[in-house]
Amino acid sequence: MLEDISGEKIKEQFRSNKTVRLITLIMSILIILTLGYFLYRQFIFIPAEEKSNKNYWVGLNYASKDSTDLAIEELKLQVNKYDGKKGGEISQFVYARQLMNQGLFEEALKELKKVDISNTFLSAMTEGLQADCMSELENYEEAYTKYINAAKISNNEFTTPMYLMKAGLCAEETKNFDKATEAYEEIKNNYTAFGSQKSIEKYIARAKNKTTN
Repeated sequence: MLEDISGEKIKEQFRSNKTVRLITLIMSILIILTLGYFLYRQFIFIPAEEKSNKNYWVGLNYASKDSTDLAIEELKLQVNKYDGKKGGEISQFVYARQLMNQGLFEEALKELKKVDISNTFLSAMTEGLQADCMSELENYEEAYTKYINAAKISNNEFTTPMYLMKAGLCAEETKNFDKATEAYEEIKNNYTAFGSQKSIEKYIARAKNKTTN
């Protein structure tokens, strides 16, 4: 004889079986969470992301015209409004750079540490600007480490040798001439165009000479 699987039977099993009730509750919660995430993505996150990408151009335009005060005012608004969105992170990057133009290196460093950008090139630039702030604040050891990290993030003919050069100069400031020589020689061996432009042999000779003294 077939088992009774009527609606009343199912309801009775649901009422009496704690496991069935628990599974049903978990499935309901998962469905609600999935639906909530979908609605958030469609109607809140994506529109906000698109707005953030449009709005940071105003501050960037001020920055490009050397209108530092106006750029800072506009970009700060975008950072507060779109924090966590792509446009908000780019605004924070440019905002920090404008603070550096004003000589506000501690404030700029705080902002740069909050920047979270997936773009590799901009990530290297963010790390490099942090190092610039530390160097300006005469924190040369930490600046050296940041410059080396920045050089490694995005291996290219522009930022990599530039940050290696700055790392070498910071190493010299801390009397670590071996590290300075290492940085300069990496430029000489792997980034010949930059090395030729900066007369890198002169820096290598200077660091080596100080090492032996």
